[in-house]
Amino acid sequence: MEREFKHLQAAHCENGVATSLLRYHGLEFVTEPLVFGMGAGLFYIHIPFLSISGGPAISYRTAPGWIFSRASKALGISINRKKFSNEAAGQNYLDEKLKDGTPVGCQVGVFNLPYFPPEYRFHFNAHNLIVYGKENGHYLVSDPIMENVTTLSEADMLKVRFAKGPLAPKGQIYYPENVPEIKEDVIKKGIIKGIKKNSSAMLYAPLFFCGVSGIRYTSRQIRKWRDKLGPRKAGLYLGQIVRMQEEIGTGGGGFRFLYAAFLEQAAVILKKDELQEISEEFTKAGDLWRQSAVQMGRIYKGRINNEQKDFEVCADLLIEISDIEKQAFKKLYKMRFD
Repeated sequence: MEREFKHLQAAHCENGVATSLLRYHGLEFVTEPLVFGMGAGLFYIHIPFLSISGGPAISYRTAPGWIFSRASKALGISINRKKFSNEAAGQNYLDEKLKDGTPVGCQVGVFNLPYFPPEYRFHFNAHNLIVYGKENGHYLVSDPIMENVTTLSEADMLKVRFAKGPLAPKGQIYYPENVPEIKEDVIKKGIIKGIKKNSSAMLYAPLFFCGVSGIRYTSRQIRKWRDKLGPRKAGLYLGQIVRMQEEIGTGGGGFRFLYAAFLEQAAVILKKDELQEISEEFTKAGDLWRQSAVQMGRIYKGRINNEQKDFEVCADLLIEISDIEKQAFKKLYKMRFD
């Protein structure tokens, strides 16, 4: 039976693509927080040997593609992924899937997306969207971070699917296959597995710049930047953190709120009131992430004096965040789900 594709606006692109595609295949119980939590999407990493746009390389989520893959695996769903070295082959495959009536997820670069406001176009190649049809030489596009559906010409689609640079998408296409009926016990096991995996990653990541330890690492760096880099460059570094946190995807605060929503939903499904209590801790962490972004933004824009004490406020907020998330994840890691 042919299904009608329904556009879904979401907080984050990969979560939104995953949710929309799974719902298209009949899994109406799937929500964005559930996909994010089952996919163990919450993370933190500050890579000391890498820079992005001349500033610190920081991410608040797990690697691109992992959220959908993990959530689907937990539900017993196979994901077909393909990349292409040849643009023509990539376009032909996309057209074939659309002729079959199969909506597909695509990894793209945002710099050449014509429907993005100019100030949001930069060289970032891990954005995700859905292509669900083709009419009059234009692809029908459902971008989860947009309110409404849009279109892309064949030329624009090739540009964004085969963008160059770090995380080059190489025409990547992905979609679920053979989606079974999902029983309640499978959902429960998937939730528990996602909680344990996420807790382990944040608490026991082997590298010092990952997880809750990585948040403290960033705090230590912030305390040094003003003297080491000078007030202006140090302010630019803080501006880069705000950009990574609040403008690229949902970032630090948004992901914490999303994880809190996941725990609220998990509390109901698993009948575990403790999860509701812990969700409130992640809401508090999200509020502090937003507070830190405001403080960093004020320094970056010169609205305060840009003194060392102002940087110390930012660093102290990150220490508080790290402590809250560490204690919350410890509770989740030790929790029994008998």
